[in-house]
Amino acid sequence: MMDRRSFLKCAGAAVCSAGAGSLFAAPPKAAKKPNVILVFIDDMGWGDFSCFGNKDARTPNVDRMAAEGIAFEQFYVNSPICSPSRVAISTGTYPQRWGITSFLSNRKHNKQRGVKNWLDPKAPMLARGLKGAGYATGHFGKWHMGGQRDVKDAPAITEYGFDESLTNFEGMGPKLLPLTMTGDGKIGKIWGAATILGGPVTWMQRSKITGGFVDAAIPFMDKARETGKPFYVNLWPDDVHSPFWPPADKYNTAKKGGKRGLYLAVLEEMDRQFGKLFDYVRKDDKLRDNTLILICSDNGPELGAGRAAHLKGYKTHLFEGGTRSSLVAWAPGFMPKKASGTRNKESVFAAIDLTPSLLKLTGAKPQANAKYDGEDMLDTLLGKSKASRKAPIFFSRPPDRKNFYGFKDLPDLAMRHGKWKFLCDYDGTRPNLYNIITDPGETKNLAAEQSEVVKELTKMTVAWWASVRT
Repeated sequence: MMDRRSFLKCAGAAVCSAGAGSLFAAPPKAAKKPNVILVFIDDMGWGDFSCFGNKDARTPNVDRMAAEGIAFEQFYVNSPICSPSRVAISTGTYPQRWGITSFLSNRKHNKQRGVKNWLDPKAPMLARGLKGAGYATGHFGKWHMGGQRDVKDAPAITEYGFDESLTNFEGMGPKLLPLTMTGDGKIGKIWGAATILGGPVTWMQRSKITGGFVDAAIPFMDKARETGKPFYVNLWPDDVHSPFWPPADKYNTAKKGGKRGLYLAVLEEMDRQFGKLFDYVRKDDKLRDNTLILICSDNGPELGAGRAAHLKGYKTHLFEGGTRSSLVAWAPGFMPKKASGTRNKESVFAAIDLTPSLLKLTGAKPQANAKYDGEDMLDTLLGKSKASRKAPIFFSRPPDRKNFYGFKDLPDLAMRHGKWKFLCDYDGTRPNLYNIITDPGETKNLAAEQSEVVKELTKMTVAWWASVRT
């Protein structure tokens, strides 16, 4: 086990060159460049924050951020599974363009499914754009865009525009790896083979690892401030991804509730560990007034663990439960006072929209020749507008998930366009059409009575799929 000083040095990293090009207005003065923190949770359901209706567990730290910021009810991630969802939020582009359509696995499995082993470092990373604008950029948490299982020659996280990184068993470089402890004190170790993916490695209780990432992120932010730099920080915890390991003193009680009980205990503990990060920002007036914090999940919940409330489906499904995420945006220095504590139930936008929106917020230049699928949704994020993105949002099914979680012969493609949610197979057959405003649970297929709408949406969806396949 490393001492605390050595642990905090785990995030040391190399410098990546910044991109060029310009799509947005000149950046604000350096002293006023906003800090950005993106909290991207692994496998959490739309209804799992208590401020989104969870009655079985409490998430007071996230709830407070929502009470001081904005909770968005129609925000989508761009894949119902981890790796492609992470690519989308990192690049502002559909992950299919980069050959990442399901979770990254070992080489053989990736090849079988037609999935790349890692994200191309030339992808238009948000981090690289912010680094080029003078930001200190740090990634703390799960990566899963290259460097996992037997893929040990993937690019380092720092090759994607990050100054420092500290990851877990699915990323290259310095990492925290999990120990486990049952209620009777029995200690175990999981994912030990990840030591081949670089180091230094710190072993710590899985129930404390989010706190470990927070404890590395805060000194990184302190250092950025000391050198006069704004910061961009990813905090990407994987607590609520199975296996679930709550603190030992809660393990026995939680286990009585089965998978759901363990999940809820881990969810509450993750929220508790968020408190230190949120308080770090909130209690410093200069940070409070100049920081945007975004909190959401990478995809829907695992069956039997998290829940998507009234929405249909789970992780890996193109139904709403797999792709819609609760989103909390907190930025008291940039939001109108009347927006504080509000819920936006109208605006439809997606994770791919965050990159162009944050580039605009920070005045950063996009990477040279970048072609974003996302749109500028900054005014909506900051509570100055209720606008939705103009273009549809498209999705494709993970290729290895045709039958999953009790659903058979799942649709291959989906889109959200206005009030319509549309699903079909790759060739446009077996259409399903829902008025998602009046039927968010996707219970009544209107395809037979809306033939003209189906014809139009089928053409758009199949054309999109043809355009993004690599």
